[in-house]
This record gives sequence, C-alpha cells and structure tokens, in this order.
Amino acid sequence: MTYWNREQLFADGSYRVIGAEGDVQQICYAGESFQGQATEVFAYLGIPKRDTPVPGMVCVHGGGGRAFAEWVEMWVDRGYAAIAMDLSGRGVAGERLHNGGPEQDHPAKFGVDLDWENMWTYHAVASVIRGHSILRNLSEVSDAVGVTGISWGGYVTSLVAGVDTRFACAVPVYGCGFLQDNSADDWLTTFDKMTPERRAWWHDYCDPSVYLPEAKMPMCFVTGTNDFAYPMDSLQKSYRLPQGDVSLSIRLEMAHGHQPGWSEPDIALFADQHCKNGIPLPVIGKMALAGTRVSATFESHTPVTKGELIYTCENDKWQDRKWYAMEAVLSAGEISAVVPDGCTVCYLAVGDNRGAYVSAPHIER
Repeated sequence: MTYWNREQLFADGSYRVIGAEGDVQQICYAGESFQGQATEVFAYLGIPKRDTPVPGMVCVHGGGGRAFAEWVEMWVDRGYAAIAMDLSGRGVAGERLHNGGPEQDHPAKFGVDLDWENMWTYHAVASVIRGHSILRNLSEVSDAVGVTGISWGGYVTSLVAGVDTRFACAVPVYGCGFLQDNSADDWLTTFDKMTPERRAWWHDYCDPSVYLPEAKMPMCFVTGTNDFAYPMDSLQKSYRLPQGDVSLSIRLEMAHGHQPGWSEPDIALFADQHCKNGIPLPVIGKMALAGTRVSATFESHTPVTKGELIYTCENDKWQDRKWYAMEAVLSAGEISAVVPDGCTVCYLAVGDNRGAYVSAPHIER
C-alpha cells in the first residue's frame, strides 16, 4: 500500500513522557498532519521489569473508547510490553488535545467532503504503526510484537495487518472488511447516500478487504454469532483473504464491547503462541457434510474438553438470526454432529482445558 509513508512510520520511535499511573507511563508522540497542522497522539505505555527482552502488544480501542491504562496493565501482567493509544485526538482525562488529530466520529470516518489525509482512518492506521515502532525501538522489547483491536479497533487491526507486516500476529475482535456488502445499519445507510464514485473511493482506501490480502502474519478473528456491526457473511469473506495462517473463535452471542473484547482467553493464548513460542491453539479442519452428519478433524496440544455444533435455522438478516449450541461428538481427532432439521447455517467448534475456543468456517445449507 502506498497510502502511508511506511519508511517514516517504521523508523520513528520517539515519544515524550508526560506522567504516570503506577508503572504505566503516559506519553505523547507525533501524529500525522491534520488540516494543515502538526498533531500529537496520547498513549499509555507499560514495560514489565525483566532481565531479558519481552514481547509486545499494541492495543487499539474501538468506537466510544479511549486509551485504556487497564488494557496495558493486563498485558504487562502477562509479560508483554504494551501500548494503547487514543484515536480520537484526546488526552489523559478524555479532554480534547489542542493539537489532536480527528475525532473518532461518523463524519471523520465517512465524510464525503474529506480528502484522504484528513480522514480518521488515515490517522488511526498511522498512529497504530507509530505505536508499534515505539515498542520495537525499546531495548526492553523483542521483535515479537502483536496487535489486537476491538470493534473499530478490530477494523483498524485488519487494515494495519496489510500495511505493517512487521507484526508477529494480529487479532481483530469483531472488526472485518466488506462493510458496503453488509455491516451496521447506519453505515449501510451512509454508503447508500454516497455517490457511486465516493463509495468506490471509500472502498479502495478504507475497506479492510483491500488490505487483508497483503497480511502475512498469523491472524485470529474473534467475534460472536450476532455481531451488529461485522456480521458473519462479511467476516467469512474477510478471513479468507490473508496469506498467513488464520484461526477463528466465533462464540455464541458474544457481547460487543471493550470488556468482552479483551477478555477472551483465545487472544492471550494466540499471542503467546506467536510471540512467546507458547502452546498453540487447537486447529480444526474444514467441515465435511454427508447427509445429515457434519464432521471435521482437529489437532490439539492440550486436552480438548468441549465440542459443539453451533447452528441456526433462520435465513433472514445475519444479525437477527437465533443461534443454538448442541454437544458434538469428540473421537480420536474428529468432531462430528447430526445437523438438526431445518438448519440453514452451522459450524463446529472445540474448546480446550485453558479456555481456548476455536471454530471451523461456517457452511450454509
């Protein structure tokens, strides 16, 4: 992608400390020019006290969110250096910075009269890459740095994965591409009001589907069956695009929010796998449907304690479908189940004794 100056973004690891909350520093670093003016980005930075370099994690908040100190603390407790930046031009107490970038609001993301350098997406991706460069330039941090983001942060993570291939792994939570095909109702309404030319422009510059084919690192997509903004059809088209290995964790009716979006065990376990040489997540193969029986092979380095078939019998709007879980049969590296009458969509999933939960790609009947 040539939409950003990657050489500059990769090289710049400078920042200034403005305060601290316990062991977590409050910092500011340079952002991109906004409306012709220089900007700064506020962030929290935490580094564990270790004798050897530690892995890192970049934490990207979603809509209505901010730089979360507790998110950084969570990763520091796991043995990671972590940075969480604010993507709405705000500071420690949520106050608007006099030199902040764009707001994280609807006009900044979809505005039809904005050029690229004044779009929120442009600034958000650049701020995340600069945050990554800050971690990589610290002597206390190894080259194994991951990125995870929630909701709009998952959207940004899906973009960044195709722009900054230095990441060891990427975990988008909820966020995906193909937003003009299916996404939140108000976003679809906004796209409908754009001219065809502006819709095409927004897609080419701002939709993760354009970027994900360039992603080479392992990725884990975490979401729920009924996500209102990033539904399962758009998600599936997205996770088929990256070049690297892809894991899925699609949980029944997972709530949408920052707290549930950073709490699932799969996220930390996936990061440990690729940043700490930790025990891998289970791997589940492509499902095969024979008559009414669906099955898949799986491999796991840990005891598998749960096998499920998640299914719906509805065929209307993805976000509104009622989904169910039923126990599947686990036997010698295979999971199988008899598909209920009337099932329209289903997928198999396995869980291990650590709380990891891995899904197969869904199939439509």
